Amino acid sequence: MTTEEQVIKSLETVPVPAAKRSIVGLNLVREVTISDGKVNITLASTGLIPGAQDWIKAKAREAIKKLPEVKEVAVEYSDAKAKDLNKIDHIIAVMSGKGGVGKSLVSSLFAIALKRKGYEVGILDADITGPSIPKMFGINVRPGGNESGILPVLTKSGIEIMSINLLLPSEDDAVIWRGPLIGKTITQFGEEVLWGKLDYLIIDLPPGTADAPLTVMQSFPISGVIVVFTPQVLVEMIVRKAVNMVRKMEKRVLGVVENMSYLYVPEIDKRIEIFGQSRGEEMARAANAPLLGQLPIDPELAKLCDEGNIERYDGEIVTRLGESLIETVSSSVK
Repeated sequence: MTTEEQVIKSLETVPVPAAKRSIVGLNLVREVTISDGKVNITLASTGLIPGAQDWIKAKAREAIKKLPEVKEVAVEYSDAKAKDLNKIDHIIAVMSGKGGVGKSLVSSLFAIALKRKGYEVGILDADITGPSIPKMFGINVRPGGNESGILPVLTKSGIEIMSINLLLPSEDDAVIWRGPLIGKTITQFGEEVLWGKLDYLIIDLPPGTADAPLTVMQSFPISGVIVVFTPQVLVEMIVRKAVNMVRKMEKRVLGVVENMSYLYVPEIDKRIEIFGQSRGEEMARAANAPLLGQLPIDPELAKLCDEGNIERYDGEIVTRLGESLIETVSSSVK
């Protein structure tokens, strides 16, 4: 006898054209009933234009009919809100007290590391006025969707991306908005983007501790925060401000990452601390959280980011970042 598990497994082969993920991965399968050889499937229509709905219905019926003892297949759609379909295990916010410390880079490297370990990962670029995530991943296509939901854009390796830059007529257009409108946009990203089933959603926050980071902390069920900094004396005060904000919002600092920690010169086999002595351990103590990584100044990584090929970066630091984050998140939920 055909089981619900077999039906779900078959539906995993049915992709959503605009998202390039399966209807199961996007959590669009709402109900499956089986009786006397007839299989009834209810799918959410969230984010699906009429043409896509018809195509998915045909592909779903085709996939299920291949199962033994299935005589008839019926597929229908129901309405659902994107936020009710999203099933995200861990939402990690990456923040800094000031701009220019490499927060977006760290967000991207964490996502890449997790994806390489087999997790389903998404990045929400919440830096509305200074979005850079799409550029680093070489993405310039508009998200699909309908009035009930927006579908993220998939990167080459399969990371889901959503950014205001993907919704603008041109990536060079400036977003000249006041705080309330920026906050509203971030809230809409939380309610209207269909992420589906994700293991991790990385949120790249704008710098500082003002409206936008505050909105994210209040609008998303944040699992924890990672604070990014560079090795400069001035940074200590700024890091403490960011940490204090996180604590006041009753969130957990999962760890800290020091970017631009050093420059390695292979010809002389030496590390040069261009911005001063590392303050990684000191910042970790200040945040009462582990030091998850120290990123070097790497010309090759900078080149790949400029080219939109950050996913090609194969430095050992990527692997270590992923392992550190997974270990930290695992210990936080025990």
